[in-house]
Amino acid sequence: MNRSIVVNSAKLLVIFLCCGLPVSAAQDQPVSKPATETVAKPASAYRLDFAVNEIDDGKKVNSRQYSLNLNADDANEIKIGTRVPVEGKQGEMQYIDVGTRIWSRLKERENGLLLEVRSEISNFAIPEQATAERSNTMPLLRQLAINASTVVQPGKPMVVGSVDDPNSKRQFQLEVVATKLR
Repeated sequence: MNRSIVVNSAKLLVIFLCCGLPVSAAQDQPVSKPATETVAKPASAYRLDFAVNEIDDGKKVNSRQYSLNLNADDANEIKIGTRVPVEGKQGEMQYIDVGTRIWSRLKERENGLLLEVRSEISNFAIPEQATAERSNTMPLLRQLAINASTVVQPGKPMVVGSVDDPNSKRQFQLEVVATKLR
């Protein structure tokens, strides 16, 4: 019986040594990361300065400024205005937004920054409709929208889009400057 214990113990020792050596050899080698795993690059922060310029007969007559900070590969939105009640169906009140909304997404690329912009600007066609005295009439609204995707260079102003007013010689431009924050 002692002999069978010794033989079985020797077999277990051989099996352990044979199986244990590759494991210990593998532990001595440095662990490499899979090819698909990459080190996360820290996000860069930017400030986007938007200007909505109103141009009449080639001269800038008005400009509105909007700014927001965002990280690369992220999106943010600016929204300012008034929620105006209007009667939809008989006795049902609905609200419409009148004002400015600018949504943007910024992505870093080797050749610059990829900027996506969705902008909507609306106002009352008859300015008196914005006051409470004229709230009993349905408001007439003017609206412009510029949706664009382009590459911008940090620090350089760029006109993202422009539209002509069909009722006058005025033109509206959406301009942006992207500045990298430290």
